[in-house]
Amino acid sequence: MENINLIDSFAEFKELKNIDRATMMSVIEEVFRSVLIRQYETDDNFDIIINIDKGDFEIWRNREVVEDDALEDPNAQITLTDAQKIDDDYEVGEEVTDEVKLVDFGRRAILNLRQNLASKIMELEKDHIYGKYKEKIGDIVTGEVYQVWKKEILVLDDEDNELILPKSEQIPSDFFRKGDNVRAIVSKVELRNNNPLIILSRTAPTFLERLFELEIPEIFDGLITVKKIVRVPGERAKVAVESYDERIDPVGACVGMKGSRIHGIVRELRNENIDVINYSANTQLFIKRALNPAKINSIKLIEDSRKAEVYLKPEEVSLAIGKGGLNIRLASQLTGYEIDVYREVEEDDEDVDIEEFADEIESWVIDSLKGIGCDSAKNVLNIPRAELIKRTDLEEETIDHVLSILKSEFE
Repeated sequence: MENINLIDSFAEFKELKNIDRATMMSVIEEVFRSVLIRQYETDDNFDIIINIDKGDFEIWRNREVVEDDALEDPNAQITLTDAQKIDDDYEVGEEVTDEVKLVDFGRRAILNLRQNLASKIMELEKDHIYGKYKEKIGDIVTGEVYQVWKKEILVLDDEDNELILPKSEQIPSDFFRKGDNVRAIVSKVELRNNNPLIILSRTAPTFLERLFELEIPEIFDGLITVKKIVRVPGERAKVAVESYDERIDPVGACVGMKGSRIHGIVRELRNENIDVINYSANTQLFIKRALNPAKINSIKLIEDSRKAEVYLKPEEVSLAIGKGGLNIRLASQLTGYEIDVYREVEEDDEDVDIEEFADEIESWVIDSLKGIGCDSAKNVLNIPRAELIKRTDLEEETIDHVLSILKSEFE
């Protein structure tokens, strides 16, 4: 009976294919010995034989034969009379080995043993999952969406381990249903209430880097290096790449013929606009490339404050700044320089610095205008009213007030 009651627990161990046999044997023996210690106060003179495949076990006790009147420890000693009941040939001083039946310990002991085994199995599983995913931090994993909640998604991997994809780590346009496959990187692994918690991310720059490694063989082989990635998930990303082989065009290799290579990455990222930029140690050249598609006339670097003043034609300003200032913001993050955009005006073109109107226009309004590259009166007047409202996010009345003041300056 005692063996039958434990077969299920043994079977659970057999299913743990990632747990090596030696570990399983060690854990099971440890559980058995804990039962023996509770029963006999020691396990020193016991041998335990375990057959995991059959779900079977044997416990043998070794005792020294002593004279009938010299018995002091029934667990470690056996009287000559009792020993000769087992075999007539036993003599004093010899060792008797006999099997101990677990059923003799009682039903409670068997129940405790099963509970301990189940607990050890659970601990091994948790340790295995934690260790496995700890080594996978920064790597892409694929799983199936099992449950969708308001703030997170429960994903199961191919071993039915539970992974969490929080809403904050999803691309804004992500939409998943139960049964969908999802790709993400392992962002964080921690223990919460002694349970492994695996957090996934689709918004981390590392996710985009791993996608590049998967889709572009030259990056996977190390012929092209990804120097830096900045992104606003689902909107736009800038990726600086470099090749140490002059024969390889890093940008062309990443984009592919007619965008064939990067198309799969863009689709995975919900049509995120990806700018691939050829990295350069020349800061001015790198900033020019980072502000693509705008054409830069000149750049003035202020190294002490890590600032860059970029001068370009008026019609290029909106391209450099980008929708909602996204292009210039990402370019600043990529290059590590705070970039300010200035329009180049003809020397004979009369203009007035926007700061000159500080007594009529509030400072926060002036800052908003300068934030989109408008540092002079004509800079502002050259931009259509609707475009000014859209790009500065100022009220219509505020824009009309500003335009009225600036126009009167040139009348």
